[in-house]
Amino acid sequence: MRWPLACVLLGAALAAATHGRLWSLPERHNPWAPLRYADAPNWLTRYKLQRLSTQPQACMALLAQTPWRFHPVPDRDNAAGCGLRDAVQVQRTALDIGRPFTLRCTAAAATALWERHVVQPEAQRHFGMPVRRLEHLGSYACRDIAGSGAGRRSEHATANALDVAAFVLEDGRRVRVAGGWDDGGSSAAFLQAVHRGACGLFSGVLGPDYNQAHHDHFHLDRGPFQVCR
Repeated sequence: MRWPLACVLLGAALAAATHGRLWSLPERHNPWAPLRYADAPNWLTRYKLQRLSTQPQACMALLAQTPWRFHPVPDRDNAAGCGLRDAVQVQRTALDIGRPFTLRCTAAAATALWERHVVQPEAQRHFGMPVRRLEHLGSYACRDIAGSGAGRRSEHATANALDVAAFVLEDGRRVRVAGGWDDGGSSAAFLQAVHRGACGLFSGVLGPDYNQAHHDHFHLDRGPFQVCR
């Protein structure tokens, strides 16, 4: 949590303690109110997502508000520094996803909010229709960060990242990160908008402008480092 937000939360706490029942925060701007799937993201959403990482039951309750089909998977660790904790296997999000993927609950919650409040509104704005299918390159993989050398585990190694390659619109058109990112048309405008929107919900957002390894997909993670490239 960054210091400016910490100060705001402290101020809210002091005000609430000072005024008691004479003063209360609207639920959307109350840092202690649960995060809700239907509510548009605001200045507190990133903080609330971070809080869910230590509240697995609350995270599962958020996913239960979505139309997703998923089930929890058992925690597991291994000697290679990979494993799962508070994760779900997802058969379907609000969209068709083809093959299932496994994500930590907080990353899944961020994905659910991104689909509803970023991807679909931007699809309507740029194409006049919704997205019906999300094409992905996977989530959990016990591996290092590409090109980093041995010992630097990727967020994929703990099911904390999802790679998104394309979006299929209601009319069947396929909007691919590869080739579409800088085509100068509506595909580029849409892809760049959903990339920007992801930066408000995920910790790590990497795309074609980051490096060649990401020329064909968006890497979305809820890791400890903040990066939007």
